Amino acid sequence: MRSDTSIAKACRAVLETAEPYAKVRAARAAARSWRQGGLAHNFDVAMPDRPARPKTPELLPRARMPKRGRGGSERGRIALLHALAHIEFGAIDLAFDMAGRFGGGFPRSFVDDWLSVGADEAIHFVLLERRLRALGSSYGALPAHDGLWEAAEATAHDVLARLAVVPMALEARGLDVTPGTVERLEAAGDMRSAAILGRIYRDEIRHVGTGTKWFRRACESRRIAVVSHWQWLIATHFAGAVKPPFNDSARLEAGLSREFYLGVAPPRDV
Repeated sequence: MRSDTSIAKACRAVLETAEPYAKVRAARAAARSWRQGGLAHNFDVAMPDRPARPKTPELLPRARMPKRGRGGSERGRIALLHALAHIEFGAIDLAFDMAGRFGGGFPRSFVDDWLSVGADEAIHFVLLERRLRALGSSYGALPAHDGLWEAAEATAHDVLARLAVVPMALEARGLDVTPGTVERLEAAGDMRSAAILGRIYRDEIRHVGTGTKWFRRACESRRIAVVSHWQWLIATHFAGAVKPPFNDSARLEAGLSREFYLGVAPPRDV
């Protein structure tokens, strides 16, 4: 990156890169150039409405997605790892879109945080994709859905809505389910896949924490009640359901205390 390149142009370049490993390289190069002072804190271009996507995987509506099982068989593990690789691939774009779309309204440390998240997501994708190859498959071999970017489109108008829905709801759900997935992989003897998910899990606690931190700061600077506004945004913009079981300890480590989500979660059957 040249020193006269803006952070917005660098973020847009990542979003407009379709080939997965080229996107990884662009993401890591942008994060490195930003850390080294090679990108101007300037928001002179808009982010695209949609990121570029490779020809595969085929993107299907959620209702048409085949059930992937719980990772017991090798076929089930491949389906699981492919779904997770697709999530991490989309998360690269989410992080760089967050920085490029909303960074102008925040201090430089907002961009610091989200480019760091984006670089992490790129590493996560590579780890999962390489594991798929070791199992005889690859990213793009199975269909996927576009739910993450649909959430980004629905919240493109409001940084608080984006923070509430993406890191604090969608990514927080990963904190709930990943420990159980790791246990099932270990029980199946797939220690390598389990180790990869363990690393991703630890990073994702920090990512959810980044979202929660900036949501709090933005609400407080606007004199908005943090918890009640998050609950309103979830009711308004979140297409899914915030439902138990919750990993309370990981959520709390990420700054997402029970007062947030217990107010919107449906009651459990007794």
